[in-house]
Amino acid sequence: MTIFVDADAFPNVLKEILLRFVLKRGIRTRFIANKKIFIPDVAFISMEIAPQGVDEADHLIAFTCKENDLVITADIPLADRVVAKGAIGLDPRGTIYTKENIKGLLAMRNLMQELRDGGEMTGGPSAIGEKEKRAFADALNALLQKYT
Repeated sequence: MTIFVDADAFPNVLKEILLRFVLKRGIRTRFIANKKIFIPDVAFISMEIAPQGVDEADHLIAFTCKENDLVITADIPLADRVVAKGAIGLDPRGTIYTKENIKGLLAMRNLMQELRDGGEMTGGPSAIGEKEKRAFADALNALLQKYT
């Protein structure tokens, strides 16, 4: 298994949790973003800068991941693409994306986007708190136990 991190918007507080799991288990991890972010200097952890442009990091992740890889992203269209390839998706808030739930989540995301675009709704998700950190760590632990 390789872990791919959609790193442009990945919260630093969760990066610390992820790195603890990765370093303990020695799992190959690729942080992919449009700009450089700090990662530890470890042979099996890499930072890759995607070409500039809209969704280029997402395209790189979707193209590169394989079946049973883990992709951590809050981007539901990207999650839909990776789940279709047989990869495992994990939201930074702890939701595991599956073939059974991804289409419903994508439909809800599209509806919310329409509401925001129409001015019906403003704002985004709340900040990552203790509950979200715990949910992410629990889901990550469960997936790593199952697939590594």
